[in-house]
Amino acid sequence: MPDVVSLAKQLIDAESVTPARGEVFDVLETALRSAGFEIDRFVSGEAPDGPVENMLATRGSGGRHFAFAGHLDVVPPGDGWRSDPFDAEVRGGLLYGRGAVDMKGAIAAFAAACAHADPDGTTSLIITGDEEGPAIFGTRALIDRMNERDIRPDMCLVGEPTSVKRLGDTIKIGRRGSVNIWIDIPGKQGHVAYPHLAANPIPKLVAALAEIDSITLDTGTEWFQASNIETTDLTVGNTAHNVIPGKASARISIRFNDLHRGDDLGRRITEIVRSHAPDAIVTPKVSGEAFLTEPGELSDIMCAAIQAELGMQPELSTSGGTSDARFLSKLCPVVEFGLINATMHKLDEAVAVVDLEALERVYARVIDRVFRR
Repeated sequence: MPDVVSLAKQLIDAESVTPARGEVFDVLETALRSAGFEIDRFVSGEAPDGPVENMLATRGSGGRHFAFAGHLDVVPPGDGWRSDPFDAEVRGGLLYGRGAVDMKGAIAAFAAACAHADPDGTTSLIITGDEEGPAIFGTRALIDRMNERDIRPDMCLVGEPTSVKRLGDTIKIGRRGSVNIWIDIPGKQGHVAYPHLAANPIPKLVAALAEIDSITLDTGTEWFQASNIETTDLTVGNTAHNVIPGKASARISIRFNDLHRGDDLGRRITEIVRSHAPDAIVTPKVSGEAFLTEPGELSDIMCAAIQAELGMQPELSTSGGTSDARFLSKLCPVVEFGLINATMHKLDEAVAVVDLEALERVYARVIDRVFRR
């Protein structure tokens, strides 16, 4: 097993823009096999959202089962990096490269922590190549694979970059859900001078959006901020000043807490739109439901490990976007903890080497505490 920095470099050097396949999985497999893990790699799905490569690595049997989950795929690097985003480089105490923070660094830290652990039980890594993409054939396919093999963790840690200002300041114990809704209102094209021979869809769409915008879904809960509805696109596509358009479209996005379900919100929006335009086509797509892992044993273990290694008490949070924890929460209690997220998805993504090494030690303490209990 390489040390954590060397392994992180090797993972970064293996270019893996979503969906990730091949070389980056080879690197991780080699490292995990050297630590005694059995590897199950498989490809799932067809175009356009597949194929996607996934890995389930397990070590030990029986006893308590602790899982770590993460993704090897990364977002496209973009132009303007100071160095090659897929040729990891240490400068000024920082390791630069796409995925250093989100989240190859955390995967390297957990793998390295496992290399020095000898738990009395089962340890697994649930690794996908499609978290940054559609996420259709990634973690969901891994969960199906685990169900087929009758594998079910007792608790799971996701290595997303949750820290904000200092490593260890934030743990995610839940996430809001997400639903996107596409609205298409048909009209009848015609000359603006003869409106009685046409049907303008724009006023109907504007009226529907105004009613939707007036909704207050809730004021938040003990652990979640208030749910919010945002209009994210409005399209008519009419280039002529004297033509009533034949269609008007919009898209809205709702981030919601655990007072709601995605399908219910989709139906509510559909009813509002069709009250203004009965022939409207409304297409909701739920990306994930809200979940909460109530504070308890798993968060206590995480907090104790962070306190012992980093000398701070982390905040328990449900802020931010979605992650694959939304799927894993159906298996077992799940929390997220990882590196500082300031540079994720940005140019010159980088992690402090001292933070990467400290994260390995925190993860080692977590493993020790899970199995000591």
